[in-house]
Amino acid sequence: MTTLRPLLGDQLTRRISSLVDIDPDRDVVLMMEVMEEATYVRHHKQKIAFLFSAMRHFAADLRREGIRVVYVALDDPDNTGSFTGELARACAAVRPDRVVAAEPGEWRVEEAMRRWSAELGLPVEIRPDNRFLCSRAEFAGWQDGKASLVMEAFYREMRKRTGLLMEDGAPEGGRWNFDRENRKRLPSAATPPPPPDFPPDDTTREVLALVERRFGGHFGTLDGFRWAVTRTDALRALADFVENRLSAYGDYQDAMRQGGDFLYHSVLSPYLNSGLLTPEEVTRAAERAYREGWAPINAVEGFIRQIIGWREYVRGVYWARMPGYAETNALGATRPLPWFYWSGETAMNCLAQCVRGTAAHAWAHHIQRLMVLGNFALIAGIRPAELEEWFLVVYADAYEWVELPNVHGMILYADGGLLGSKPYAASGAYIDRMSDYCRHCRYDVRQRTGPDACPFNFLYWDFVMRHADRLAGNPRMKMPLDTLAKMSDARRAELRASAERFLLSDAMSPDPPAEARPGAGQLRLL
Repeated sequence: MTTLRPLLGDQLTRRISSLVDIDPDRDVVLMMEVMEEATYVRHHKQKIAFLFSAMRHFAADLRREGIRVVYVALDDPDNTGSFTGELARACAAVRPDRVVAAEPGEWRVEEAMRRWSAELGLPVEIRPDNRFLCSRAEFAGWQDGKASLVMEAFYREMRKRTGLLMEDGAPEGGRWNFDRENRKRLPSAATPPPPPDFPPDDTTREVLALVERRFGGHFGTLDGFRWAVTRTDALRALADFVENRLSAYGDYQDAMRQGGDFLYHSVLSPYLNSGLLTPEEVTRAAERAYREGWAPINAVEGFIRQIIGWREYVRGVYWARMPGYAETNALGATRPLPWFYWSGETAMNCLAQCVRGTAAHAWAHHIQRLMVLGNFALIAGIRPAELEEWFLVVYADAYEWVELPNVHGMILYADGGLLGSKPYAASGAYIDRMSDYCRHCRYDVRQRTGPDACPFNFLYWDFVMRHADRLAGNPRMKMPLDTLAKMSDARRAELRASAERFLLSDAMSPDPPAEARPGAGQLRLL
């Protein structure tokens, strides 16, 4: 019996369920670079290059094992441009008895997969994606009957199940969560060691040329492409993080610095989400660092929580609540996404810095995403679908299963509190406390209203006023609502007027300026 085993670009794990029982003498692996997936949103050029190069290297590894691989390059003249089209073409050539695949990461791809058997006239088996520590079925059982899904409760279950940072059935250090210790401002003298760079080899250089040629108008730049594209190099990146940055990650994971795009972060999410690394090996490596005295408990627990807690949790929410989850808009946000999210051309320095780093690296750390890029969209009332698409476009680690719950639920509160216990709205004071961005900004973070006031300040209070009735019963919003209640009518009117002037200004235009429109040259970042 010959089995055709299609492998998607974010499934680059040798032990994935679709490959565990492969017979090299009979079976065939199908790997596909298809235009449909590269362009269903206009992905960052580095994301496309990273995946295509990693796929080509993984295919070479399989061939060295003696496994037959049918690899369809993007510029193959016979490439149909879709997974289904390439699967049909491979079936005609290989004539398999069946097809075996692993669950995809996105709802729309699974919907297509479920039609494969009827379209191909072959049995198609879709196996659970065994790279995750909590299966979709297990999460569905955990969340069944719950009105809200509290991540902390899920995380504790995952700690017990995996045994990570557990001692005789109790959490290591006597606490489940050390987040209170992980909110320090980065000292000016701190010099975080950068993540390692991986110079492109011949295969990657070929891919970079292909991407520039075919996707040159997409967001971002390929200059300085630094990603590991093999499992060997991804493991080197993991080892480098554990040795050089993990020990300080906990203290400064929420900090931001002008020009400091990586600080003490792992920058491993693209490798985890594509399969080059597995969550188990990454968390075990961090746990070993704690056991051997290399890193403190607050750093290791915070890092592990991001993976076995938050990462597994948002995947579970996605599959348990799709497809309707994406359609909610609890706060009624309708404003279009401002053009500066693409160009980086804004006088708000924090936003300009985060867009610049995103364009340069196809990556930003979680506080930049949540409390700058996301926070602004929340308090300005940006339509959820537009910000969600932006996040899916610009980050190398973005797939809908992880991007949608994070943006829709955590950042925008568009699910009405299913995923997050409060809207993560903040004024400029938070950004000033956790970064040095404000001291380089033309706006004054100490002013609440007027032309020189930080827009985060008046937009924050305008947001609280707009949604005061909805948020009145939320205990985590009591302090700002109490402050609002003490404000004079004149002060409220002043805040509203400042917000309205800003939101109606050219700074919030969703359209590029005339000089950046087609035919007038290309903006610096887009």
